[in-house]
Amino acid sequence: MMRDAIQEYNDAQPDGARQVCDTLQGLINPTLTGAEGRIWHGHPVWFITGNPIVGYGKLKNCVRLMFWSGQSFATTGLAPTGSFKAAELRFISTAEIDARLLRTWLAEAQDIQWDYKNIVKRKGRLERLR
Repeated sequence: MMRDAIQEYNDAQPDGARQVCDTLQGLINPTLTGAEGRIWHGHPVWFITGNPIVGYGKLKNCVRLMFWSGQSFATTGLAPTGSFKAAELRFISTAEIDARLLRTWLAEAQDIQWDYKNIVKRKGRLERLR
């Protein structure tokens, strides 16, 4: 399982970011039990049937948490990002992480999925899976 690679990623981050990454991983892993977590494009990302669901990565002054289908979630609080259906939240410290809200978004991420896995095949057009 690639979760060891994810822990290596977390361990390589500066102190505050490492704590945020460890907290996010600690919430994502038990909630997305059927997901595959691995390093993708240099960052931890969890996939369901090959489709990216959620991931995080260290930016210059924060850790960005991204949900690939987050713009379609009913629960508010995520900021749209990119030109598709993704939405994000940024953290500087673990005090900013609302575990209950994050679990709600993770549950929505399992139920609401856009087919990013086949976006190239469909020439940039997304189709909803669930």
